Amino acid sequence: MAKEVIEIPTVRAYAKNVDQTPRKVSLVASLVRGRSVADAIVILNHTPKRAVRPLLKAIESARANAINNHGFDGNTLEIVTLSVTTGTRLKRFKPASRGRALPFEKKTSNILVIVSGDLKPKKAAKAVEAVAEPEEKK
Repeated sequence: MAKEVIEIPTVRAYAKNVDQTPRKVSLVASLVRGRSVADAIVILNHTPKRAVRPLLKAIESARANAINNHGFDGNTLEIVTLSVTTGTRLKRFKPASRGRALPFEKKTSNILVIVSGDLKPKKAAKAVEAVAEPEEKK
């Protein structure tokens, strides 16, 4: 017998190629991982780090997607997954003495936010009354 898998509805948002190292962004991400979306926004608004801005944008984007596109209740949204992974690395060179060029990489991050919550109750459809057509005047 196959077990029934109950799938929890989730909504996700991606922020790709954020111009910060994943290590710095994941430091801030660990502050809000597993919390409600409302709590996470309050915490991030009071955190003095540069990585807050792209993280806040990704969380607010996931919240907007859940409310507007998927019909979730905004007050019940929780952050299920918040992962920060490495993005593309840009190869650059720094000038050095005697005409040399020293290579270095500008690291970028990808931020994945997955939120879940309760769906809004659907409104009952109103009964459509038959509208009588107006009689023509002679």
